[in-house]
Amino acid sequence: QVQLVESGGGLVQTGGSLRLSCAASGRPFRPFAMGWFRQATGKEREFVAAVSWSGTSTYYADSVKGRSTISRDNDKNMVYLQMNSLKPEDTAVYYCASDSRPYYSGGDYSRQRLYGYWGQGTQVTVSS
Repeated sequence: QVQLVESGGGLVQTGGSLRLSCAASGRPFRPFAMGWFRQATGKEREFVAAVSWSGTSTYYADSVKGRSTISRDNDKNMVYLQMNSLKPEDTAVYYCASDSRPYYSGGDYSRQRLYGYWGQGTQVTVSS
């Protein structure tokens, strides 16, 4: 059974930083791209960032580009999202997701329906 468990969320002031972590288990981790998505109250879930299965390519939503860094550790089955210069509009539940396509390098990682497994989410709240 595939499990994705997020951690690292919390309450932070505007301009602060957080590092989200996602621990994966239940199937081989290395072959699959990993993504972070978020959903604010009353809004649809949206793409935040993704990293290719090899870790050599990363992708970001315009809203977080330049402020966030996604990375993965294939030896530890972990994916991370470092978020800096946080803004109140970053407040949301952040979800980790695992792509369903092994060894895929096509780059269209913002499409939610292509992710087969999702975590339960971790709340990030940025106070103004």
